[in-house]
Amino acid sequence: MQKIVPHLWYDTEAKEAALFYTSLFDQSKLLDVTVIENTPSGDAESVSFELAGQQFKAISAGPFFKFNPSISLMVACYSIEEVNSKWRALSEGGTELMPLGEYPFSKRYSWVQDRYGLSWQLMLTDHGQSVPKITPNLLFSDESCGKAEEAVRYYTGVFEKSEIGTISRYKEGEAELPKAKINYAAFKLNDIAFSAMDNGFDVDYGFNEAFSLMINCEDQKEIDYVGDRLSAVPEAEQCGWVKDKFGVSWQIVPAIMDEMMKSGDRKRLQRVTEAFLKMKKFDVDALQKAYDGI
Repeated sequence: MQKIVPHLWYDTEAKEAALFYTSLFDQSKLLDVTVIENTPSGDAESVSFELAGQQFKAISAGPFFKFNPSISLMVACYSIEEVNSKWRALSEGGTELMPLGEYPFSKRYSWVQDRYGLSWQLMLTDHGQSVPKITPNLLFSDESCGKAEEAVRYYTGVFEKSEIGTISRYKEGEAELPKAKINYAAFKLNDIAFSAMDNGFDVDYGFNEAFSLMINCEDQKEIDYVGDRLSAVPEAEQCGWVKDKFGVSWQIVPAIMDEMMKSGDRKRLQRVTEAFLKMKKFDVDALQKAYDGI
């Protein structure tokens, strides 16, 4: 099981979006669709899928959170034709944030928000570069601008099998905002690739719950460990969700939760749902007892 899974929040379009995304990439498929009944949002549809062999989750749970470019998905493309074709698909009905064209860092690049609001960075990449097909990118803007390097070092200190790769800094005068320091940083958390940058422009959007990172924990000890290190906003703690000191949202869940939700047993699912809706931090024993009907 993938340790850290990107999680996307939609109003009603989670399955529709997942099917659209899986149509664009090789090694991609819909894995599972589960209806979680009687949540505060009503009946929520949880969707699991793979893109280019990487696991993702999405949920249709009401119009509470909206995507913005603070977290995007960087796509390594190995031909101009691939950049162009993915640009055509993702920009249809969406918004172009950086026009398709040549830039100092790439001969073919574009940043688009798709029809559902999710942001993508499409970049022509040399075949010789060993990079994942899709990499979540954290853009530190507004109040968090200038904290990208601090965040990268903090996250790699929390998770095992983590490392920091390339760190590239803005040259003098390159960024509109003087506090922007890092224009690109590559790092891994539990062997999963991420990137980060400070936003060189003055914008007022920041991280929110629309794009969160789900952590599959082996046991209660790991849930407690990760929660203690990541949670920095007590009032944001609910149903395993926490918000860190940089504003990024995480979901800290027991790995067994995935199998519980996929059991297909409606009564078991209802009991587990009723149990976790009352929790801030997940209690593995309590969830297991609810699942077993004890």
